[in-house]
Amino acid sequence: MEYISKNIDDTINIAKKLSLTFTGGEIVLLDGDLGAGKTAFTKGLAQGLNIQNIITSPTFTILNVHEGTKLNLYHFDMYRLEDEQELKELGFEQYIGNKDGICAIEWYQKTPSLFENKKCMFIDILKIDDNTRKIIIKE
Repeated sequence: MEYISKNIDDTINIAKKLSLTFTGGEIVLLDGDLGAGKTAFTKGLAQGLNIQNIITSPTFTILNVHEGTKLNLYHFDMYRLEDEQELKELGFEQYIGNKDGICAIEWYQKTPSLFENKKCMFIDILKIDDNTRKIIIKE
């Protein structure tokens, strides 16, 4: 599926609509340049899951856990990840594919081996201009 987002609200709404189909255990891998809208997309996922928390990128903590009424959101940002040992210390394996929530993972390309043999949804967010994005969703 491909979408054109003309602003941040469009990006949030596309993600929100997608998250309404989730049943738990989904792994959403987000790709895009800095400022492309990965965190905005994650905000939309959270809204669809009835999560009231303010969603920010967990760049320094690597993981933010948000409890929802339907499902939890496990939001990872691998941008500053030094090695996979950091993820093990965070208990990464207990979150990935957990049926009580979904994982949204920014900068997953830093640890591609962690997602081999796992069913993942790939979200590519491409900047067209300052406001417009092309969002490609692949399973």
